[in-house]
Amino acid sequence: MFKKLLFVCSLVVFVSGCKSTLMQPSSSPLETNLASNETQMIFMRSAFTGQAIQASVFDVTSGTPEFIGILSNETKIAHRVTPGERMFMVVGESADFLKAHMQEGKTYYSIASPRMGFWKARFSLHPIRNSGAADAKFFYDSEQFKEIDQETSLVEISEAAKKWAQDNASNIIEKMNKYLPAWEGKEESKRKEATVNKEDHI
Repeated sequence: MFKKLLFVCSLVVFVSGCKSTLMQPSSSPLETNLASNETQMIFMRSAFTGQAIQASVFDVTSGTPEFIGILSNETKIAHRVTPGERMFMVVGESADFLKAHMQEGKTYYSIASPRMGFWKARFSLHPIRNSGAADAKFFYDSEQFKEIDQETSLVEISEAAKKWAQDNASNIIEKMNKYLPAWEGKEESKRKEATVNKEDHI
């Protein structure tokens, strides 16, 4: 119980401001010309509600959380990976997941949206679609996406962010183990809503 309280307190420390003090501005611009054996996911965070609350993002494809970064409002993070099927996790008060089928040389986008929980915000990761699919909340050709893309600045992991992830590793794994089975047990239609398809690249 004490460990859980410490974890909540550590989250409160870095969610107290609109921009994360643990991330830093990216040292290079966003690259879209990728090598043939690469693909990338761009995670963005922008919302009218819960602006002071931040979320941590992980690649859990291997079964062990790999720290991608911390999203504060009006920021974005680029995550390069090898092509194929990936599973990503966003952590706030709880954890939620995004499956992605990623093609080589392509760039994909996802938006982290808050929803209020008991202690702080819970987050969900939403895919950006290329077509008017009924299950989509965000589309590349929408003014909403263009506005968020323009408003968000690229950030990268700092030493402080790495330390936060290391200090909270056991609690992050705990959240993955608790919430991933629930995500996998959702109705197929709900899982599809939280899945990036191969064609959903920009």
